[in-house]
Amino acid sequence: MEIHPKSLDRSEKSPESKDLITSHTASTLCISSRSESVWTNTPRNKWEIYHKPIVVVSVGGAIFLFGVVVTSLPCFIKKDPTVYKLCGPAFLSLGLMLLVCGFVWIPVIRKKQRQRQKSHFFQNIKSFFFNR
Repeated sequence: MEIHPKSLDRSEKSPESKDLITSHTASTLCISSRSESVWTNTPRNKWEIYHKPIVVVSVGGAIFLFGVVVTSLPCFIKKDPTVYKLCGPAFLSLGLMLLVCGFVWIPVIRKKQRQRQKSHFFQNIKSFFFNR
């Protein structure tokens, strides 16, 4: 035999249902999203668009050059080259990884910008024809 819970009146609603009723999910999703908003048309300069991959490429290049220096140190220092032989390739690989990630990130951003321009273009055409 099943026992049904008594129905809740308006004053006894659970806190979860109150959150669901008063939540404005559409507006909070747009505000809290970290991606660029589709709703704003503010023009951005090249530095604002490409600053993250440029930083990644420059840091990767610096780490790669440091790895080259550390790897070549055992040729000049005859003390204990085991530390340099272990750390050098690690810095080389880390720097190369960051360089490649940064260089791949730039075409991805360019493609995204082109797609965004196309979508704005098609939205403008659609609004021109359907808002008459």
